[in-house]
Amino acid sequence: MKKVLHGFSRFASSWTGTVIIVLVLIFFVAQSFVIPSGSMKRTQLIGDFLFAKKFSYGIPTPHLPWLEIPLLPDFNGNGHLIEGPRPQREDIVIFRYPKNNKIHYVKRCVAVGGDELLYANKKLLIHFHEGDEYIKANYPLQKIVLLRGKLWVENPYMDKYPGIQYAPEGMNIFEVLLRYYEYNKEIDVTPVYVDGLDAPTHEIAGKGINALYAKVEEDHFYMIGDNRDNSNDSRFWGAVPYKLIVGKPWLIYMSLEHRSYESVLNGDEYGGGKDNASLKRLCGDIAIDTQACEEIWNKQRFTVRWGRVGRRILSIQKEQPIE
Repeated sequence: MKKVLHGFSRFASSWTGTVIIVLVLIFFVAQSFVIPSGSMKRTQLIGDFLFAKKFSYGIPTPHLPWLEIPLLPDFNGNGHLIEGPRPQREDIVIFRYPKNNKIHYVKRCVAVGGDELLYANKKLLIHFHEGDEYIKANYPLQKIVLLRGKLWVENPYMDKYPGIQYAPEGMNIFEVLLRYYEYNKEIDVTPVYVDGLDAPTHEIAGKGINALYAKVEEDHFYMIGDNRDNSNDSRFWGAVPYKLIVGKPWLIYMSLEHRSYESVLNGDEYGGGKDNASLKRLCGDIAIDTQACEEIWNKQRFTVRWGRVGRRILSIQKEQPIE
């Protein structure tokens, strides 16, 4: 046994051994990711550096880091060397973006195969595939509504996870999706009018619309950002198949506020990343579009958010967000 341990120690201390061990850890155990966008704000923030557990949902087919080139064929046809449990509702999941598999996204799984969704202004309603009796047994009466002859749960996760919010930084996603539909752009949700739904009605092509509907395919998972009015997610490009599931965020090992004043004030060309709420919180009574506010922001730029460092996602998501 001592000879084996000594041999492993010598191997691990060599450059070759170090590289192999690191790659094995990245491929099969844990990998580092950074939150690049505000779609999960306030649960996860731009500049959060995460370790993700790669084995939470089976063992994904290994990819060469950074280049994201598969190192092995997809033997099982499901993107995993070893098949594992599927994401559950409420899980925060790391997955490959369906429109570009080299890009990783982080969102919350809100629905699984067979579930139905209605998305309205500041409301996400879900009819869980287990049926009405399951809904009545697991959710409080005040969150349940009867629509289309079946029971739906309104915003089922907001009470449990304080980071889930509706806080548009301009036009909210419901309005954006309607615009996409109106101009024949591809979206995953179907505009409908639902009798009895307490939501504003919009008119498109002479038809009244107050909700957007989707049903999740089997072995697919509907991913929506906690920052629901500012998230590019399944509402645009559909549910995520199991083959694209990578793992689960585990630990924040660093959190750095690195955003520029211009990006926080105006966002990108589409308004993405805009975060006027943070500027207002920092600058107080000073107008956010002034040099004085810019100077205040720049003084705290590149600071470490120490309150987030070393925190596990499972615990931090249930607390009032630390920004």
